[in-house]
Amino acid sequence: MPRPPAAAPAPRAGLPLYLATAFCARLAEEGMAVAVALVALQRAGDAAQGAFVLTAWMAPHVVAAPLVGALATRMRRPRLCYLGALSGFAAAVVTLSLLIARAPAPVTLAVAVAGGACGPVVSGGLSSLIAVLVPAGPRRDRAYALDAAVYNAASVAGPAVVGVTAAVASPGPAMLLLGAVAAGAVAAATGLPYGPARQHRDARPATTLRADLAAGLATVWRVRELRAITAGTCLAFLGIGGLTTTAVLLAAHHGHPGAGGALMTAFAVGALVGSLALARWQPPLSDPRLATLSLCGTGAALAAAALVPSPAVCAALFVLAGVCDGPLLTATFRIRATYAPPRTRAQIFTLGAGLKITAAACGAAAVGAGAALPPSLLLLAIAALQLGGALLHTLVRPRKDPGDAHTDTADTADTAGADPTKGTVSGSTPAELP
Repeated sequence: MPRPPAAAPAPRAGLPLYLATAFCARLAEEGMAVAVALVALQRAGDAAQGAFVLTAWMAPHVVAAPLVGALATRMRRPRLCYLGALSGFAAAVVTLSLLIARAPAPVTLAVAVAGGACGPVVSGGLSSLIAVLVPAGPRRDRAYALDAAVYNAASVAGPAVVGVTAAVASPGPAMLLLGAVAAGAVAAATGLPYGPARQHRDARPATTLRADLAAGLATVWRVRELRAITAGTCLAFLGIGGLTTTAVLLAAHHGHPGAGGALMTAFAVGALVGSLALARWQPPLSDPRLATLSLCGTGAALAAAALVPSPAVCAALFVLAGVCDGPLLTATFRIRATYAPPRTRAQIFTLGAGLKITAAACGAAAVGAGAALPPSLLLLAIAALQLGGALLHTLVRPRKDPGDAHTDTADTADTAGADPTKGTVSGSTPAELP
């Protein structure tokens, strides 16, 4: 007789440990772009090698994301998948801190690709564990808002930690510190629950890995809520990927060449404030209009920042853009959790994050190619992509009362017994999904 599944941990016991794990892992991830550039500049006198390493770091996300998510679902002990990926991520950060501008370029790039392949667990896979940690309802809504706040806090702290450490010591130790923080995430993750044990430990998976990969992609495509949020956020991130370079160019255009980092810090602080406010306010996060309004607000604020001549007003508008952007990540997490069947949840979280990072990388390359254009024009293009993402999300998502979508798929799918690859074409409430 199979053992009954283990009871879910109390939210207060598991959530703080999860948030600590996520913060450490994401701080290391957010600090990598700055650290890689500084290390390459110090050792080689040219940031170009750092750009190549960073490209190799981000490139595997779109391919590795569905694979990592599928493996996490198929393994009898998902803990091994998560801990293995986090360990590989930490090891790659430490190794790169020693190899950049010292080892042959192919070796350095190979390590970057290997570390980047582990990245989907950090950027999206960890968030799928919240459905295991916290029961459905307002507490889970608040947990997703806190998760987004942790992500935004890491985006502020990561570059700051690297900058301060590089100034006090040098870029090499700064990158080693990121590796140590990532190792701390591995240590914290050992205490997390990863779902109930498999009831039939000796039974082989009912489906092949290829079928599981197809199931995750099919779910994103067939369930219109998932397709809408994925398409809208990817289009928006095509612009966000070039925002850092554009901010630097815009600050120089205003006569303050060193203020580009301050503009991005203002944006990140605003996003943190927005996500924390959402955690306190606790609106219905599965309401798709929240994502649409967030994208519209971000686009409008960035468009205004492109047109004002005052650097101070521009910085204030970057803060406002961040405040509007903060709820988007929370809403995205909640929509994925609401409409993703349990079997493909981890894959959908990692796939969504991987596609967004790939879109951001393309956006960064596009701004680099158009760096000779007026910075205000580039920022207007980024703002237009946010508004375009809002429009795309509105057009793709189903027309129904958003108040109907409050029951988690995680809580209904286990009793439905349906095929997780079969979503809907027109969009369904979670209770109708597998």
